[in-house]
Parts: sequence; C-alpha cells; structure tokens
Amino acid sequence: MKKIKWTDVRLVLMLGVLIFLYSFSSKRNENRKLVKTEVQFAGENTPFVTDEMVNNLLIQNFNGVTSIRKDKLDLNRLERELDNHEMIADAQVYATVDGTLKALVTQKTPIARVSNESSSYYIDYEGNKMPLSDNFSARVPLVVGEINDENRKDLTVVFQKIHDDDFLKKNITGAKILESGSLLMTNRNYDYEILFGKPINVDKKFNNYKAFFQHAMKDTLIGEYKMINLKFTQQVVCTK
Repeated sequence: MKKIKWTDVRLVLMLGVLIFLYSFSSKRNENRKLVKTEVQFAGENTPFVTDEMVNNLLIQNFNGVTSIRKDKLDLNRLERELDNHEMIADAQVYATVDGTLKALVTQKTPIARVSNESSSYYIDYEGNKMPLSDNFSARVPLVVGEINDENRKDLTVVFQKIHDDDFLKKNITGAKILESGSLLMTNRNYDYEILFGKPINVDKKFNNYKAFFQHAMKDTLIGEYKMINLKFTQQVVCTK
C-alpha cells in the first residue's frame, strides 16, 4: 500500500470545506429578500426622470420589491422595462449582498425642442422623439417646422453640433425649417437672423459663423445686421 500523504489529504479537506461554505453562503444569499431600492443617475444632472419614477417602475414589476427573494429576481427584465421608458437611454440593474436593488440610469439627452401645430416634443441626441417633461425644461434650440424621416438624420447632425459646442449652445436659440429645406436660425443677443441653408457642410458653415462673430464683435455695426447668410461655404454674406 502506498503511504498516505497527509498534506494531500488536508488540501482535499480544505477544498471540500471551501466548496461547502461557498454553496451555503450562495444559497443563503439567494434566499434573502430584497429590503430596499436605490437609484443613481449617470451623466448630466437633468431630472427628466426622478428617483420616485424609477422606483415605481421597479416596484410595479414585482408588486413590491421587499417581497421578492434574490433568486427570483429577473434583472434582465427590469433593465428592459427601464430601457423602454421614453426618457431613459440606458439602465443597469443589480442586487447587492445586503439586499439592496440598485439601478444606474442614464437619461436621454435632448438637443432640440420641436414645436408645430400638431405636437411639441424633444429630439434626443440619437435623433429620436423624446416627450416633454413635467419635472424639467431643457435649454435647447426651439425648432419650428416638420422633422420627418427624410430630413431627420441631417438635422440631427446640425443640432448635435450646436449641443457639443459651448459657443453655439449659448448663441443659437432657435431654428425654422423652411419649405425649401433650409434652416433659418435665431441668436441670443442680436436681432439678425442666420440663413444656414440646407443641413449640409455643417462644420464649415458653423466655423464660418464663429469666425464672423469673433470679427464682428470688434465692429460697432454688428447690431445693425439683419441677415447673416452662411449658404455659401467660401464666404459669409451680411445684410444690413
């Protein structure tokens, strides 16, 4: 008979104990009921969605979170329910060891507010419709006119550029979609209008406008301009 190696025996016993303890703790953790929910928001602090609204969505799915055992928790289902909310871009839901159901929520980012005869809504950063909120009003350009499947993609690029640029975000207050497809924009501090033209060559046109504005600020006649025409990418045409 081979000599028994007590070192190997001890290792096997220790491994068995570890497996037993892990199984026991896992089973105990699964049987533990949830005790509370906690909501955190990622990104910009824009309260389109409140803690209470998210908590209600979580609770409604289980008729009361504190009655649910952790092993009965369907996290994927909860994330889908939150993702389907019109003001939520992404949600991550998980349960902690102490029985807290946590939700990390990223809200949608509005980049324009559309107002026409039939409705009023936001356009989010992805170019999708987003309802207005009773909790918060975003400071974004007010757009008058129709946004449809044909012009949505190009217009989204225009308003993304405005949103991402500090100067344009503060300066451009609105836009009117003309029948020709051109954009007529308004600015915050002066009475002139900005004829942007069709939503093409967006970077070039906005760079031209910023260069014009920087130069025109030195000109005491800036307040007398009635129209700033950006349609021609090689020049800016000003009308008094």
